[in-house]
Amino acid sequence: MFYLLFGLPLIFVLYLYLKRQHKIERRDRARLMEAKESGMTEPPSLHPVIDPSTCIGCAACIPACPEHALGIVHGKAVLVAPTKCIGHGACATACPVKGINLVFGTEKRGMDIPQVNPQFETNVPGIFIAGELGGMGLIRKTTEQGRQAMEFIAKRKGGKASYDVVIIGAGPAGISATLGAHEAGLRYVTVEQEDSLGGAVYHYPRNKLTMTAPVKLPIVGEVKIYDIRKEELLGMWNRVVKETGIRINFYERMEKISQNEHGFLVQTSKGSYEATCVLLAIGRRGTPRKLGVPGEEQAKVVYRLIDAEQYRGNHVLVVGGGDSALEAAISLSEEPGTTVTLSYRSEAFGRVKQKNRENLEAAEAKGTLKVMLKSNIKEIGTDTVTIEQEGTLSEIPNEAIIVCAGGILPTPFLKEIGIMVETHHGKTVA
Repeated sequence: MFYLLFGLPLIFVLYLYLKRQHKIERRDRARLMEAKESGMTEPPSLHPVIDPSTCIGCAACIPACPEHALGIVHGKAVLVAPTKCIGHGACATACPVKGINLVFGTEKRGMDIPQVNPQFETNVPGIFIAGELGGMGLIRKTTEQGRQAMEFIAKRKGGKASYDVVIIGAGPAGISATLGAHEAGLRYVTVEQEDSLGGAVYHYPRNKLTMTAPVKLPIVGEVKIYDIRKEELLGMWNRVVKETGIRINFYERMEKISQNEHGFLVQTSKGSYEATCVLLAIGRRGTPRKLGVPGEEQAKVVYRLIDAEQYRGNHVLVVGGGDSALEAAISLSEEPGTTVTLSYRSEAFGRVKQKNRENLEAAEAKGTLKVMLKSNIKEIGTDTVTIEQEGTLSEIPNEAIIVCAGGILPTPFLKEIGIMVETHHGKTVA
């Protein structure tokens, strides 16, 4: 009687639990299969790799992921939606058995990453890297890297050079580092080749939604920012610069870095600075990746979209398969009278946000945007462009081309100053 009284409820609860788990696992298997069938298997950057021999299937990592990229398959955690993962790393923190490693690159797609230690210092003592150049593109994390790197640099304050540190770049990492240098009383100079701060964010399309989370800034403290647009984020940063009095030299491009007896000599388009340390926060998109086809030198070919309105009524071709390409094509398709074609060399958009994918499908359904997968640009004419798709050449009217093919890591520059660059194919780095 005792076993019936207490055992039956336990069996019933266990039955409900197992039934629920079976339903969840069936859903996650379907998500994983859908990702494989659509070719969306390559995470864009930093991502988790789960050790099945260590994973106990507790699912603690699943609710920790803000992008809902993880699931349970055959009792183990699995990255079931790889393209949604943007490297938060919260899953690894949540895992109670340390069964998750964060890695860059995959077996198919290697990723070049400069060699840095946990203090963000490269193999060249005194040169530090923070932010996108080091492989981290998430605004919150690049900001944190800039802050932490400056804390380590501040420990070397007071050298014989004129400056304690030269900060190169005024994106999220550079802004945070500049605030840290200002707070620590360092002799610093920050140079930025653009006419404004923001780095990659500055070049986002107008009104682009910037997915962010609360960030901790030196001097300012925690800033609670969530789903805000490009203009709002830039406005916040500009207010911080004005209120804190930090100094940023705009329109000043870094040209060369060399070592001397006191540290480094940084030569720019406007002068030179001797510093004990250098922090590189320049991002990975400084040199846009080009198509390498005849006619690309024409003025109608650009490598980022700033304002879709300027192309209103034109025949526009967008080239690329990442989020920036899809967002550019979608923005252009919303302009009245604009004819938009999106060309991508692969058979599927494998590394884009689900929201962008849905918006693209909606634009296609309305007939405002044409997508050409498995296609390549062959030649750019004065008012046409020739595209090859699965062996067939076609010539379409064209007045503007926007190439969103990413940027080239400045490997030659890094190697020139002695920084080692490693190609990661799923190697643990964090």
